[in-house]
Amino acid sequence: MKISSISLFTAAVLLATLAVNARAQQAVTFPSGDGTAQAILYLPQGAGTHPALVLVHEWWGLNDWIKQEAAGYAAKGYVVLAVDLYRGKVATDPETAHELMRGLPQDQGVRDLTAAIAYLEKRKDVKRDRIGAEGWCMGGGYALQLAIADSALRAVAINYGALATDKADLGKIHAAVLGNFGGKDQGIPPEAVHAFEASMKSLGKPVDAKIYPDSGHAFENPNNKTGYRADDAADALGRVDRFFAERLQH
Repeated sequence: MKISSISLFTAAVLLATLAVNARAQQAVTFPSGDGTAQAILYLPQGAGTHPALVLVHEWWGLNDWIKQEAAGYAAKGYVVLAVDLYRGKVATDPETAHELMRGLPQDQGVRDLTAAIAYLEKRKDVKRDRIGAEGWCMGGGYALQLAIADSALRAVAINYGALATDKADLGKIHAAVLGNFGGKDQGIPPEAVHAFEASMKSLGKPVDAKIYPDSGHAFENPNNKTGYRADDAADALGRVDRFFAERLQH
């Protein structure tokens, strides 16, 4: 049977596309204490070194929305490591999400994230002095804990995540901090945000927290059918983009 040159060209394009996609998105593992952490690595186009981001998922786990966010940052030129704190488990209902979150020891979660920083620092395509982190909901709290635990972090974005209150812990933070919060969030009320921001400023730490008065918890997640607010989410995303561009010099 004769194979046309067009068919061969189409097959070559398909193989090249698959090769690019395989490079751009890879499941990776790395040591974390006595265990093994896992994540999905997203790579930007272009040679050379790039700033890097560690992304921390909500209580749902490393689902499609977080993967979409990671791919978006890679398209903007970052090496992105979306860490899977649940190590393969993803929740689709609040009951399961609550069980998974409660079953994750905080020290293990922080250890996996500091191990993620170490993994990125060893990569030849990463600018070691330009690593940031971002988290949402549960992941926002863990992103802040990562900033406390690892002085290599240069910038951290917290989206409606739990806030540390101990000044001794806050004093360990070397990263600039940006936060986006909902004014109607019952778990993280505005007074908690104001207290956190005041404590950081009293310590001379760079911090920028914004409260969206008409939004509740998880207002940035489009899967939140009752609480998603597109305009506030777009504004928050713009703030984070500008923050990382400035702090990571990208």
